[in-house]
Amino acid sequence: MEAKPEPPERRAPSLDDFVVEPTRDLLDWQWLWRGDHGFPVASHRGLVGRLVVLFKRLLRPFVKAPQQDLWDRQRTFNLILLEHLIRNEEHRDDHRRRLEYLEALQSEGIHEIMRHNDALFARADQKLDRYRREVRDLLGSLGAALAHLESAPAAETREVLERAVEEHGYLELERRHRGTEEEILDRISVYLPWLTTLPAGKPVLDLGCGRGESLALLREHGIPARGVDSSARMVAHCRERGLDASEGDLFGTLAAVEAGSLGGVVSFHVIEHLPAATLDRLVRLAYRALAPGGVLILETPSPLSLLVAARNFWLDPTHVRPVHPESLKLLYELAGFDPVERLDLRAFPASERLPEIDLAKVPEEQRPLADKVNRLRDRIDELLFGFQDFGMVGRR
Repeated sequence: MEAKPEPPERRAPSLDDFVVEPTRDLLDWQWLWRGDHGFPVASHRGLVGRLVVLFKRLLRPFVKAPQQDLWDRQRTFNLILLEHLIRNEEHRDDHRRRLEYLEALQSEGIHEIMRHNDALFARADQKLDRYRREVRDLLGSLGAALAHLESAPAAETREVLERAVEEHGYLELERRHRGTEEEILDRISVYLPWLTTLPAGKPVLDLGCGRGESLALLREHGIPARGVDSSARMVAHCRERGLDASEGDLFGTLAAVEAGSLGGVVSFHVIEHLPAATLDRLVRLAYRALAPGGVLILETPSPLSLLVAARNFWLDPTHVRPVHPESLKLLYELAGFDPVERLDLRAFPASERLPEIDLAKVPEEQRPLADKVNRLRDRIDELLFGFQDFGMVGRR
């Protein structure tokens, strides 16, 4: 038979101890009051002190007996109070954890609010910057139009005003739907392997340079380049960034270039604005202007995606017709480019594409059918979505 463990040794606590370590002494106080143990008599020094202690111990029974009823009531009250205190001590850690959780939650909430406010202020700053640019552009266009009023006939002045309004509308269309300058710059970076291997000392001509994203990328990599655009506001925007750009006709500029003088000809999202009959001329003029080893890069929306060809393409009212990659490749080859490569660019996000059945969640007997559905889904998904753009790269 196993021996019962001895209860822990208890001692009568003192008020001084309780002030220093209240948690440890609660059980000691409970032991004292529950067992009705006697309080230790305070000691005194010296012979007289010992006599005083002895006198107190002798006197204690005579003082306690007449007050027994009051003593029992006090003892009962003290025990109830101690039980309550002990229970609170047992839940103290739980309360502390809850308080720590609430403090952490409060801190995280404050940080989240601050991050949210920072994001709101950043968006507000971006919009203010955009509005400042728009006001500056409008004032510039208005000033040019007013200056033109002083010397031009009414019909010509009206044409200038109409063109200014049209250019402003197209610039806003690009800002909203084509992407930010940073996004366009990142997309064009895919062509760096070709642009960094051009014939030494030969510059690049950007046809339809727009806001100058490709010119800025080429300048960043030390490649000489200049651009041409039919929009005066686009050209002004490029010049404000310190880029070499001029206003003019794309075909006239390309035809005026000395044969074999260019290392590259690039044009991003321009050929879809051109009539079909002029595309072959553009490719042949580019071949003539390029030095051996030079490249022609043309990028345009991909009609291989039905979503692009039937919906996104027509968001821009100045688009004339989609350009099929196979017909464009043929024009390259007929002009003499070799090799010719096609780059499929900007796949649609997975969240916008058709969902796929997870075979792991399908019963075993239904998996062959689910697999066939997935294969059909792949074909339909590729036809509907696929890639948003394609680039054609040909080397002379």
